[in-house]
Order: sequence, then C-alpha cells, then structure tokens
Amino acid sequence: MFEAISRLFGGPEKATGAAAEPRLAVAALLIHLAAVDGAASAVETAAIARALRDHYGLDDGEVKRLIAEARRRDREAVDFYQFTTQLARLSDAEKAEIVRMMWQVVFVDDTNHELEDNMVWRVAELIGVSTRQRTLLRNEARRATTPPDPVGD
Repeated sequence: MFEAISRLFGGPEKATGAAAEPRLAVAALLIHLAAVDGAASAVETAAIARALRDHYGLDDGEVKRLIAEARRRDREAVDFYQFTTQLARLSDAEKAEIVRMMWQVVFVDDTNHELEDNMVWRVAELIGVSTRQRTLLRNEARRATTPPDPVGD
C-alpha cells in the first residue's frame, strides 16, 4: 500500500526515472530556457541542437529524438529539481559546460531577457556553479555573439 501511495505522489520511482540521463536533463533545461521569455525561436532551437550535438557527439537523429523527449519532460515538469539533481553530481567542468551551453542559447538571438538570466542563475546555483564562474561564462558567451566594432572610418 505504501508503494502505491508513494507512486501516486511522485515517490522515488518517479523521481529517479524522470530524468534518468544527464543529457536528457540538460536538453530539457535548454528547451525550457529557450521558451522562458515567451517563445522559442528557430535560432534558439538550432543552438540547442548544435550544443547537444557538439557536446555529446550525437548525430542528427539522436539530437532530434533527445529534443522531442526533452520537450515532453519539460511540459510534465513542475520545477527544475528533477533535472538539476542529476546534474549536481557531475564534475565541476561538466557543470560549467552546462552553464556555458545555457548562455549560448541565451545570446544566440542577440538578446538577454531577464527571465533567461534568472533561469541560468537559478540552475547554476542548484547544480553548484559559483556566481563568479557563471558570470565569466556569461561574459564569454556574450563576447562570442557580439560582432566586433568596426575600425576605421
């Protein structure tokens, strides 16, 4: 009886199966991030696909399936906990790379909405990326997407 009640209220079985793989958790967070300012643009979706492909070495079919599953998981999620608990166990370098991917998605459309900024801050805190590291990664991502000032005339 306890197991049935536990399953009904999202006990351990549901919590561990919700984001069983770190790359699914990362994909779900990126999907949510792209839409947090109202709607995900095509350029943001392409940035997510590129980040997942490059970081995890996936082919286009794997990326497409991962994004579809991530969208489903994001729609079902009530908070970030089921995703961030998986990621908090990763190495510091891997966690920093996740935050870097998030900033790439934020800046790909040349804007930085306050809700995007807030989400990256919250996720970074939850997975154990320092404020300093998050800020450095933000500045790197912004510089990478900002065209240089023209020199001359």
